[in-house]
Amino acid sequence: MNNAVRRRSSRVCKRCAFTGYRPQKLPFGFNESDPACVALKKALYQEIEGLIGQGYAHFLSGGAMATDTWAAEAVLELKKKYPWILLEMVSPFDGQADRWNEAYRARHNRLFDEADIVTVISHGYTKSCMFRRNRYLVLCEA
Repeated sequence: MNNAVRRRSSRVCKRCAFTGYRPQKLPFGFNESDPACVALKKALYQEIEGLIGQGYAHFLSGGAMATDTWAAEAVLELKKKYPWILLEMVSPFDGQADRWNEAYRARHNRLFDEADIVTVISHGYTKSCMFRRNRYLVLCEA
């Protein structure tokens, strides 16, 4: 995976980064049809739309399963309504999704393909790549 910028972010726009629990830590696990998961994804969508109303235009996702994925999918859906917003997908290392099941890997790859900006922190896994990815999400600097 290579770093890519398809559309640049304004230096003055507000940014919001997403990362959170993985399915294994959620009460509904991988069951996205569970009412609690459906409600969580709806709330996430509404919160992101509210942030857009407050001037946020650059959204970053850590690219992991569950929360990161759902936030990025919500941003892409909202781009249809608010085409000026940007999605930046941030991968801690090349091959982040290589060991995921086929369906989740396909979702991951689609998000990185459709993102306005792709940032890869490390070309290979290191002990610090996840920390460095989180630092980038918070500070926008590797």
